[in-house]
Amino acid sequence: MRTDTMAGRAFVLAMLLIVYTFNFLDRQVLGILAGPIKVELNLTDTQLGMLGGLAFAILYSTLAIPFAWVADRTKRTWVITASLAVWSGFTALCGAATGFGQLFLYRLGVGVGEAGGVAPSYALISEVFPPQQRARALSIYSLGIPLGAALGVLFGGYIAATINWRSAFVAVGIAGLAFVPIFALTVREPVRAARAAKAPIDRSVFRILAAKPSFWLLAFGAASSSMLGYGMGFWLPSLMKRSFGMELIAVSHFYGLLLLIGGIPGVLIGGWLADRAGRSGKSGYARVPGIAFLAAVPLFAAGILSHSATLAFLLFLVPQGLAYMWLGPVLTAVQHLVPAPMRATASASFLLINNLIGVGFGAMTIGKLSDLLTPSLGDGALRMALLGSLVFYVIAGLLMLIAAPRLANDWID
Repeated sequence: MRTDTMAGRAFVLAMLLIVYTFNFLDRQVLGILAGPIKVELNLTDTQLGMLGGLAFAILYSTLAIPFAWVADRTKRTWVITASLAVWSGFTALCGAATGFGQLFLYRLGVGVGEAGGVAPSYALISEVFPPQQRARALSIYSLGIPLGAALGVLFGGYIAATINWRSAFVAVGIAGLAFVPIFALTVREPVRAARAAKAPIDRSVFRILAAKPSFWLLAFGAASSSMLGYGMGFWLPSLMKRSFGMELIAVSHFYGLLLLIGGIPGVLIGGWLADRAGRSGKSGYARVPGIAFLAAVPLFAAGILSHSATLAFLLFLVPQGLAYMWLGPVLTAVQHLVPAPMRATASASFLLINNLIGVGFGAMTIGKLSDLLTPSLGDGALRMALLGSLVFYVIAGLLMLIAAPRLANDWID
């Protein structure tokens, strides 16, 4: 299908959204399975945090740049297809793990596969959609985060509760593998992208980014937010079980609905607000997420400190949406810091910082803090660890607001 028509653009975006949904389904399913995995494999919270973050992020972050470089020089659709196959296969293998070391290695494999999926997709969307629609298009693509995470929580929790946690990994991995040939046969590389791929790409992309203050502020702001975002995503199911006494199925419903009802509107509103604010100046692409992060902190704190699951759900709804509002605006801004042929590599450079810090250390930091507090606080340790981690959203919000006035000078149309 042609990508220079409205229908063609919508089709490409829909297919990429499905792939991204699998990306987060496979990535986040571990969070809802943490309880039974911890019991069967006799793991500590620190080890669980490593599995949820560092094991995935080490190669996911570092390999994203070479994979994106290949995508910029060849075909982005090829790289995305191969990546989906690899991460889905390793997700299925997680179901065969017999100990921490083996599960750590399989999670590394998931990270290797997913390293080639996101940055080429960002570049492909920016190639297909005109500038005035990119924040909204990237926001729609980013719906894969709450959708994938919610499906992982709902289906993973159901399968684990009715069968076992191993079957949950196998089921979601096989589902991703089944979609590989569908994507490969139906999504074609846009003509403009194919021509741009012939353009020489060298280290100039890194020099361009390094010279732009807005890139560093956006990247480290996003990384700080991801410390809490991914940490909260991994540990919230355990918090609901330990501090609120909820069973696995109830937890999966609680968190799955929270992601769907709170997360989806947040992603879409963020993209719409950014495109609207961007008409009068580029600063809105950083100012919108900056305000959202700061506004989310007191609401998240109230939810964490509450003692009613119903009240916690209501208190978490709004900040869950605010936490996702950065995706469309910031990802769009990063696309416009370099010329078009360098976009996948620029996105991968951004993701290297965001994911290595945020994904790599968010869940592990909260898990380590929980272990340190457990002797004195018992099951309340995780609650206090999450509460203290809200400082990462404060840092993220401030960095975004500092980046806002600098975007106009760094922007490339």
